[in-house]
Amino acid sequence: MRIISGKYKSRRLTAPKNLPVRPTTDMAKEGLFNILNNWYDIDDITVLDLFSGTGNISFEFGSRGNTQITSVDQHHGCINYINQISKELEFNINTIKADVFSFLEKHTGKYDVIFADPPYDFSDEQFAKIPELVWENNLLDEKGTLVVEHSQQTDLSNLPNFTQAKRYGGCMFSFFEL
Repeated sequence: MRIISGKYKSRRLTAPKNLPVRPTTDMAKEGLFNILNNWYDIDDITVLDLFSGTGNISFEFGSRGNTQITSVDQHHGCINYINQISKELEFNINTIKADVFSFLEKHTGKYDVIFADPPYDFSDEQFAKIPELVWENNLLDEKGTLVVEHSQQTDLSNLPNFTQAKRYGGCMFSFFEL
C-alpha cells in the first residue's frame, strides 16, 4: 500500500502478511480523498476509521496533516501495526482494539468523517447496522459524512441518509449524511 499525498506522499508501507485485511486500493483511496478534499479542510476535522485493518485510511489522513484520528479494529495485530507506523511517522492516531459494533453502541464522540471498511462478505443486515448505530448514537457531526466501503455486489442506496455511491474498480464507497 502507498500513501497518496501529503507529508509522506508516495511512501510505500508493507503490512505483515498475517493480518486478516484487504487494504483499500490506491486508485479507490485517491478517488475518495479527492471527494473529501473538496468537502473538508482535511487537517482540521475529526476522523473515525472503523474496521481500520492496516490503518491505510488513517495514515492517509495523517499524512495530509490531520491530528484527530481514531482507528478501531478488533485484531490485535492490526492495532499493533497501526501503532508502530504511527510512532514511526509521528501521526497522532488514537487506536482502539474493539469489536466495531460494540464500540459504536457505547461510544459518545462526534466526528466530521466516519469511514468504515468492513469485510466485503458482510450480510446486508451487518452493513445496515453501521449507519444505524452511527445515527442512533449521534456520532456524526451536523455537517459530517459517513463513508462505507463495500463491493459492487452490495447496494446500500436503500438505507436512510444515503446520498451517493462512487465506484473505483471493484470497490464502492457509499456516502451518508444527516
